[in-house]
Amino acid sequence: MIITLGGDPGSGKSVIGKAISDKLNLKQYSAGGFMRQIAEERGMPLEKLLKIAESDFSIDTEVDDMVKELAKKEDNFLLDSRIAFHFIPKAIKVFLKTDTKKAAERIWRDIQNKKRQTEAHFKSLEEVHQSVIARQESEKARYKKYYNLNHLDMSNYDIVIDATNMSVQEEIDSLLKAISDFQAKNKN
Repeated sequence: MIITLGGDPGSGKSVIGKAISDKLNLKQYSAGGFMRQIAEERGMPLEKLLKIAESDFSIDTEVDDMVKELAKKEDNFLLDSRIAFHFIPKAIKVFLKTDTKKAAERIWRDIQNKKRQTEAHFKSLEEVHQSVIARQESEKARYKKYYNLNHLDMSNYDIVIDATNMSVQEEIDSLLKAISDFQAKNKN
């Protein structure tokens, strides 16, 4: 089983991805982790790397190549990635939606709990909220420019969950049920 897990910033992709991977005994990978790794290697905040990526396609290409190679080598994993659905059509494609204000609250809480070191430079919830909005716009423009793709078009996904008002456990339970229902419906 291959699951691509996309979603809005702050929707819980990393936490939910880990829980789902554990429950379904899948390896977990993250394109965001790949991007954070590149940012760290270049000694810059993630936001700066994303801004550079708006005009330097090689950054996205580097991550894309990692995704494609992963899909060639393995067939039992979950990949947290906004556009992996595009590169791995045989996957169960999932999207977690979240309101930008709720997303900013979650990210701000993680920053305060030292769970997001690459975003630790933010000084307020409002700064985080503005960053979430800017990140969404940046990614939407990049994916349109480089792939002629709208990752926010929900018709790209097999499963869409609005996680805005869900607890982590509710997200996990909803997604596990949706995956099970999807598999049952698409047997053969």
